[in-house]
Amino acid sequence: MDRLESLPLLVDVQPAELLVHDAAEDCPYLPGRTARMPLRLPVRSLSGGELDARLERGDRRHGALFYRPSCAGCTACQAIRLRAEFPLSRAHRRVLKRGDAALRIEMGSPEVSDERIALYDKHRFGRGLARDGSPPMDALSYQRFLVDRQCESFELRYYLDDRLVGLAISDRGEHSLSAVYCYYDPELPKLSLGTYSILTQLRLCQQWGLEHLYLGLYIVGCDAMAYKARFRPHERLIGEQWTRFE
Repeated sequence: MDRLESLPLLVDVQPAELLVHDAAEDCPYLPGRTARMPLRLPVRSLSGGELDARLERGDRRHGALFYRPSCAGCTACQAIRLRAEFPLSRAHRRVLKRGDAALRIEMGSPEVSDERIALYDKHRFGRGLARDGSPPMDALSYQRFLVDRQCESFELRYYLDDRLVGLAISDRGEHSLSAVYCYYDPELPKLSLGTYSILTQLRLCQQWGLEHLYLGLYIVGCDAMAYKARFRPHERLIGEQWTRFE
């Protein structure tokens, strides 16, 4: 292969991005399917408005890399978002009341620590999210997944007394928040920590005068992602059109 052909391709967006990986692989969401999720590295950190533009078109973030599913013949992955003025149900209000009474919340920059890694693995293995034979998380992998970034990002730490029981990584754009990842102690089901974290980020959107909270990808046929569609009304990116679901 010619040396120039082996170099990363430059993606013509603003700012420019390097295409660092683009290959077919086993789908991580739907067994038996093939996925294609090109990974792109922005050449510099994104402004809030530039992050908003990527979220608007359906991009997601993994560490410093951005991606958007581009799978031939499959449209199961749909970006999903909530408006900041999302109407809370009685069940949501109960979750907020329980969580506010029991938990202490801290906000800060994403970090790596043994405590975080142990809780991440407890969540991943305890909820059956790890693939068969998956090794425990190590510090470098955690850094690359949840700490490295090319945009403004923060973590929400949820403490029960003095014990870390949940953590959410969120990106902040000019007009939106993006819920990147959340993990928590699966042995505390009564606190509904996953739902509480989404509601907490919605509350931040309202306090900061933002318009949307992006929840990542809703995947048709994937039970692990079904909880996102239970937040109604919501909007999903189908084709190139954001469609409201009541």
